[in-house]
Amino acid sequence: MTTKTASKAAFTAPTLEFMRELVQNNNREWFQANRARYDAAKTELCAVVERVLAGLSEFEPLANTAVKDCIFRINRDVRFSKDKAPYKSNLAFAVGPGGRHSGRIDYYVHIQPDNQSFLGAGMWQPTPANLAKFRQEVDYNAQELKDIIEADSFKAYFPEIHGETLKVMPKGYPADHPEIDLLRRKELFFLHRYTDKEVLKPNFADEIVRGSRIIKPYCDLLNYLFYDEKEEPVTL
Repeated sequence: MTTKTASKAAFTAPTLEFMRELVQNNNREWFQANRARYDAAKTELCAVVERVLAGLSEFEPLANTAVKDCIFRINRDVRFSKDKAPYKSNLAFAVGPGGRHSGRIDYYVHIQPDNQSFLGAGMWQPTPANLAKFRQEVDYNAQELKDIIEADSFKAYFPEIHGETLKVMPKGYPADHPEIDLLRRKELFFLHRYTDKEVLKPNFADEIVRGSRIIKPYCDLLNYLFYDEKEEPVTL
């Protein structure tokens, strides 16, 4: 990344204002009339993603991961939705090996005005098989997970926990299990919210990298459980 590109890797107030107005004018006619404003916003988004990629590459294997592979389209898929608004109210990208479709636990960044921007990562809508692996790990060795998510530095940066929780214990586990709260989790996703003022700072991309570094051990643990764990050899 060139110094010139890096120096411009920031969002500006007109980008947030465009997104704010889009919510009130979510139709193709208005969007096309304001296409130049969207293009300017996307240019800023690409520059921020490029800088984030450079920072994350220091501790993540992101070779051959392009900016375009990380960015989500602003167009909504309305085929099966009652809400037919054609555009999303946010700009977003996710960083993992190969981009947003890495198939692994990655870092998700959501940019939305009025202090609704955030960095998030963790277990979200896992497959039944992966949820079973998570619960098995909690049952056998909850301490490793707890050492990560209960660390003071982690809780300070990621105070919000999102995701669905069972009202009863999952099948196969006793109701008096010492890790009942974790075992009831169907999702365990953490958020750090950013104010508009923070989003507009020149070093915002670097702040995303800092937050990603904090949550990396949790992502690494999930990726190991879900995708990297080797099966025991079969003895005939």
